[in-house]
Amino acid sequence: MNIRSLFILSVSLFLSLPLSAADQRPNILLILGDNWRWPHAGALGDPNAHTPAFDRIAREGVVFTHTFNPVPSCSPTRSCLLTGKAAHQLGERASLWSSFPKDTPVVTQLLRDAGYEIGYCAKPWAPGNYAVSGWEENPVGPKFADFTAFHAKHDASKPFFFWLGNTDTATRAGKMDFAEFAREEKIDPAALPIPPELPDCPELRNDLLNYYGGIVKLDRTAAEAIAVLEKAGQLENTVVIYTGDNGWQMPRGLANCYDAGSRVPLAIRWGSQLTAGRKVDAFVNLADLGPTFLDLAGVKPPQVMSMHSIKNLLLGQPDAAVRDAVFIERERHANVRRDNLSYPIRAVRTRDFLYVRNLRPERWPAGDPDVLFLHERPFGDVDTTQVKDFLLKHQNEPAYAPYIALIFGKRPAEELYDLRTDPAQIHNIAAQPDYADTLQKLRTRMDQWMKDTSDPRLDPAYDGWDLFPYYGKASKARE
Repeated sequence: MNIRSLFILSVSLFLSLPLSAADQRPNILLILGDNWRWPHAGALGDPNAHTPAFDRIAREGVVFTHTFNPVPSCSPTRSCLLTGKAAHQLGERASLWSSFPKDTPVVTQLLRDAGYEIGYCAKPWAPGNYAVSGWEENPVGPKFADFTAFHAKHDASKPFFFWLGNTDTATRAGKMDFAEFAREEKIDPAALPIPPELPDCPELRNDLLNYYGGIVKLDRTAAEAIAVLEKAGQLENTVVIYTGDNGWQMPRGLANCYDAGSRVPLAIRWGSQLTAGRKVDAFVNLADLGPTFLDLAGVKPPQVMSMHSIKNLLLGQPDAAVRDAVFIERERHANVRRDNLSYPIRAVRTRDFLYVRNLRPERWPAGDPDVLFLHERPFGDVDTTQVKDFLLKHQNEPAYAPYIALIFGKRPAEELYDLRTDPAQIHNIAAQPDYADTLQKLRTRMDQWMKDTSDPRLDPAYDGWDLFPYYGKASKARE
């Protein structure tokens, strides 16, 4: 009997319980912002991020202060969340614009088998091509116009899982314009803080205004969903998870294993089940949410899931699997190198240090300077923003050389950052003798994790991800 057959049998036994028992299972609402980095929310200390809905979830629930994505790229992170596995355990799903093979249990489908009604709106598992793997609908479930439409059709006698996947915090120039939302909130671009890895220029401030406007729009959409639950009297029995899939879309953010690309907000509300206003400083991997959803639904996560439920952390109960670090990785983000090559990274983030291992340092981390498959501009793993265009325009000027090197330049095989003195992760100290012991300890820890999780990259010659099909379309400039 295979894993799925065993699971369906256990679910059948569960559903044979009296209906009143099944009725006690909570609804689950996942609010998943696209490209929204820590700490850009009012409750997290950012006065420019106007997020009353997130702030309410934080105030009435639990805030997790050290949440990181498994991959600083949207569809690979969503693959991990849906399967409860590390990215390198998922084959081609570790890359952007992949397919989604039916070779491992998927959380949303397990919830549906357990009697949950499921659905999503906006961005589900994407971008990628699930149809080539035989899926008739997105692995997340059936699509709805919004949460209100789903709720109107929902059978109130059943619990539900809904995936609200907004893309409003994306900042791609000419693609999404949310600056008007920021202006409505009277967010002043001149008052926005400038991160040290980016130059202070009008183009960046325009990007920031657009980004903060996207945060406003995301939060308004979240507030609408919460209001629907409240009006229906279902909010208290709904676990509301409000988070982001990866860091922001600015240069050195998305597709990078630095905090700007990997650290995200996370707040969870579950009525009287939780102690309101509590903070949890333990490290959380966003992929932990997959087995957590099952745990909340009373479904035992399959043994093939290598991530861990955070239900105990959420409830303030002892948790033997509590982490003091997270592992972050990436393979191919976009098709922006000759022969569709990846830029593989493995990284470990502790409370005081970030260790990054660039497995193919001879390649360009931001994409080749002259390969334009996905984007109309070079260095395609850095999405198009106004500040990217500004830097490319001024790339030969000495004043901008440090930014160009940090964002577009090649990187050494190892990077080490002391977060106590360098929270923005600007100064690589891997070669400094004073940090030799720390470097060796983190190397050893990385090696052990790769062994424990059967990472194919243990073989230094392995480049299997370069061979997987890429289903993204070329930019108009390349067609």
